[in-house]
Amino acid sequence: MISLWIAQASAAAPPSAPDAGQAAGEGWLLNPELVEPSYTQTMAGGTIQTEFPPPPPPPNTPEWMKAIGRALRDFFEWSAPAGKPLLWIGAILLVLLLLYLFVPAFAAWVDDLRYRRKRKGLEEEADQIGHAEAGAARALLAEADALAAAGRFAEAIHLLLYRSVEDIEGRRPGLVKPAMTSRDLAVAHDLPAVAREAFSRIARAVEISLFGGRAIDAAAWDQCRSAYAEMTVPKNWARA
Repeated sequence: MISLWIAQASAAAPPSAPDAGQAAGEGWLLNPELVEPSYTQTMAGGTIQTEFPPPPPPPNTPEWMKAIGRALRDFFEWSAPAGKPLLWIGAILLVLLLLYLFVPAFAAWVDDLRYRRKRKGLEEEADQIGHAEAGAARALLAEADALAAAGRFAEAIHLLLYRSVEDIEGRRPGLVKPAMTSRDLAVAHDLPAVAREAFSRIARAVEISLFGGRAIDAAAWDQCRSAYAEMTVPKNWARA
């Protein structure tokens, strides 16, 4: 009974007035005269961040990189007029490459052209070598002829033999060994038949003069001179 009476009395009682302290606090929060000085004092202290800091400045570009950049810019500006012709040239080369790779007839024609140019170059080189060898041979024959004209046929044939050995060493590298004799070279199988026969005639004449003690006359000299002339002909060195 007592509890029921207390509950009824509480429900019938009018709502209580707000607390004085609470009303005073809410009034302080809403009073701009009280808020403004505190806000100004707090912001003046500089302890509160109110905006984002500025971005860091970009790093300084080294002078050498700036110089390279200027050089590249100047180069492209200078070469710009030639860009279009270079593109045409590149396109033409690309087309030719594709034709060479995928068109057998065109590839065969190119290979034949390259072979002809290479053969022509080799022939020109051989002609130059032949002219040089012919000049050296003429100089040697002139010297040997001078000895023969003085009746010194043995010395003239010796000169032809020495030069013949040099020719063999130049045309067949590695064939002439330090211990080889003229007779060994005369039967060497690496020598072409014509060159081997010509060298054999010169070597026999020298053996007759040097070891046989027989004098060399003009007829023997002429035979050796003709033999050496055969050795100077390039086609006589062709392999069989």
